[in-house]
Amino acid sequence: PSADDLADEMEDVDFDDEGAEEPDAEAWETEDDEGVEDGMEAQDDSEVTFSLHSASVFCVSLDPKTNTLAVTGGEDDKAFVWRVSDGELLFECSGHKDSVTCAGFSHDSVFVATGDMSGLIKVWRVEAKEEVWSFEVGDLEWMEWHPQAHVLLAGTADGNSWMWKIPSGDCKTFQGPACPATCGRILPDGKRAVVGYEDGTMRIWDLKQGTSLHVLKGQDGHQDPLTCVASNQDGSLIMTGSVDCHAKLVNSATGKVVCVFKIESVAPKASTGQGEEAESNSVESLGFCNVMPLAAVGYLDGTLAIYDLSTQSLRHKCQHESGIVQLLWEESSAVVYTCSLDGAVRLWDARSGKMISEYRGHSAEILDFAVNKDASIVVTTSGDHQAKVFCVQRPDR
Repeated sequence: PSADDLADEMEDVDFDDEGAEEPDAEAWETEDDEGVEDGMEAQDDSEVTFSLHSASVFCVSLDPKTNTLAVTGGEDDKAFVWRVSDGELLFECSGHKDSVTCAGFSHDSVFVATGDMSGLIKVWRVEAKEEVWSFEVGDLEWMEWHPQAHVLLAGTADGNSWMWKIPSGDCKTFQGPACPATCGRILPDGKRAVVGYEDGTMRIWDLKQGTSLHVLKGQDGHQDPLTCVASNQDGSLIMTGSVDCHAKLVNSATGKVVCVFKIESVAPKASTGQGEEAESNSVESLGFCNVMPLAAVGYLDGTLAIYDLSTQSLRHKCQHESGIVQLLWEESSAVVYTCSLDGAVRLWDARSGKMISEYRGHSAEILDFAVNKDASIVVTTSGDHQAKVFCVQRPDR
């Protein structure tokens, strides 16, 4: 069929219900993506497009030291390290046999780690572009570098969290409950990590001793799997999010729940056609503001909630047309970034609850994104097989 026929057929496709893995999803991707729903592809605000992936791009990280390099991993079992300024490939992190779902640079940008769903983790020395270490664990759920050392932490589907010294490979495991360790974060002090599990429990681990300092379960835990966890800048507060739609604020020193943020679900949109899908909601992402006592929680139903930590109350509700995939705070202001299933990146002023700006360019949902230190660029990855670099610097900020 010609592009015009495709464009006509597109008219009655409801994008919200198009699963990414529909076998015929490729059928309407023409060379220039013409014929994709107007709003999705009409504008491209990006400066650079990286298009070496041949399937959905699941993850992106920027190198912390210079913010000039990105690493992306995708459903094509590939990971690439490339230059943000022009999209130039530096090297491919080869050898993965499954979707690369985790990728990130060490705190000093010396190493880059890539992890695939089957549990194969590889570490590369960036300057030499060579692999220096690899290890196989169970199915990988998440992976994170230590904030001050060449130490890598990962959580797996068997409930274990693993910690390795790189490149020596000295290893320690932290045994959780017999269910997936769904999310994890090393606290800023570098001595503790918080890990969330599928059974709704959360543990704070002492990384040196290998012991759990606090376990939150039952009423203190969540009723459903944890989806995300974050800590504030000094690590005194932890926030956990779950499929149960609650976000819990926890004192990391005492392990006590300080408060629970719940949100009344937005009335389901009648147009979705599938009743049960319209109802579903969960916390997808959360984070703390560094410059004000604020926290942001992003929900699958498209709600961005800004909570005031000092009064433990809801300050703003910013509604998106479609689900929020991830949110990130700007490092030194009260601006929060969201990426969502409609393929747009949005900047919100958390003080007023107003949207500052919106950037488009992807023809499918955004799956991950990263913001550089001075908040001048955003790098996004999408189900449209592309990664994009957007300039978001504004003279008045």
